Amino acid sequence: MLDRRTMLAAGMAAAGAMAAPAIGARKAAANPAFPKGFLWGVATAPHQIEGNNVASDLWFLENQQPTVFAEPSRDACNSFALWETDLDIVKTMGLNCYRFGIEWARIEPEKGLFSQAMLDHYRAMIEGCRARGLAPVVTMSHFTAPRWFSAQGGWTNPESADLFARYCDRAMRALGAGIHSVITFNEPNILLLLKPMLPPQVWEIQKLTLETAAKRLGVPKFLSANVAGVDDLPALQKGLLAAHKAGKAAIKAVRPDLPVGFSLAMMDDQAVGRNSLRDQMRQELYGAWLDVAKADDFMGVQNYERALWTDKGRLPAPKGSIVNWGGTEVWAPSLAGAVRYAHEATGVPILVSEHGVGTTDDGIRQNFIPAALADLKKVIDDGVPVQGYCHWSLLDNFEWIFGYKVKFGLHSVDPLTFARTAKPSAAVYGAIARRNAV
Repeated sequence: MLDRRTMLAAGMAAAGAMAAPAIGARKAAANPAFPKGFLWGVATAPHQIEGNNVASDLWFLENQQPTVFAEPSRDACNSFALWETDLDIVKTMGLNCYRFGIEWARIEPEKGLFSQAMLDHYRAMIEGCRARGLAPVVTMSHFTAPRWFSAQGGWTNPESADLFARYCDRAMRALGAGIHSVITFNEPNILLLLKPMLPPQVWEIQKLTLETAAKRLGVPKFLSANVAGVDDLPALQKGLLAAHKAGKAAIKAVRPDLPVGFSLAMMDDQAVGRNSLRDQMRQELYGAWLDVAKADDFMGVQNYERALWTDKGRLPAPKGSIVNWGGTEVWAPSLAGAVRYAHEATGVPILVSEHGVGTTDDGIRQNFIPAALADLKKVIDDGVPVQGYCHWSLLDNFEWIFGYKVKFGLHSVDPLTFARTAKPSAAVYGAIARRNAV
């Protein structure tokens, strides 16, 4: 994505409208324990932490001029080499789940050329999770794709679904035995959310970035999942929807018992006043994907904020709100609202596959996590099947077009030594996971 956690900062609530504490948990349920076997995890994305993902489409887009990216990803957190360190941190925190991605561009760096060494690398990660008592939740595509794939039009190419299915087949044959569950696509709807919110100049620089990339490669069209033009969105969504179905079928053909779903970027959309646009916006932002999810084993919900809709549009954030680095309101109950709606709309179990806050003030994060989880527990008590919670993110990492400025991690990372240092919020979250209760 272009950074759904911050670029969606068009505001959420009018001053005084539907006023609620910025951060605050509801009264605890009679039984504070989360369900037995609840997944307590952290989420990462390969391009954002591994480093030197040189065969990917976004690496190519980052390292050209002009580009929509503030800086290139470079070494990122060096997690390609330090993955065992990261898994040890997750275990030490007291968690039992790690959501991470495998990188298609590493596994198939050229069309039809599959790397056994890279498949072995990711198999070692999966086995490393199991050895540490961590359930591996694996993402097949976290926005990035091989450069060659995006150079042939990406997800708008008629061949894209078959190519994705072939990749899923190869990966599952090598890795499938140890995986807990699979997320095919991370936030395939992200550009739909950003469409009405990004200023025209951002769309223009995206278009220029893609046009420059196409010219450099001598191809008609270069397109990625999270860098595209407005005119590309209908075809992009059609291609991603088809690829999810094809990828899921390929995964199930290898391992029929493996739970498969996708994750959706979802706000806690709330109606304000008469003739609110809320239901219309829900249909535009999530509708097609929610319909597809009804046939899946679960759906991932990724929530960072709420949106309050009047009959004219979205309300601005109230004055005096606690805000993240981009000025977006930090409102803990939004997670519960998004999860409740996702289940109502699909009928399938929900995994909170991402949830967090971008801020250099870790005190905000320390308060935000337990407050949001207390509200999530109330949703579970009301009967919504929630499988687990994965906080974004384990590490401060490369946040797409904003580079390394934005801090979402439970741990900071030294850019020269790559040393990981726990923030106080890591202990707050770990303590909740250990006792399986807020």
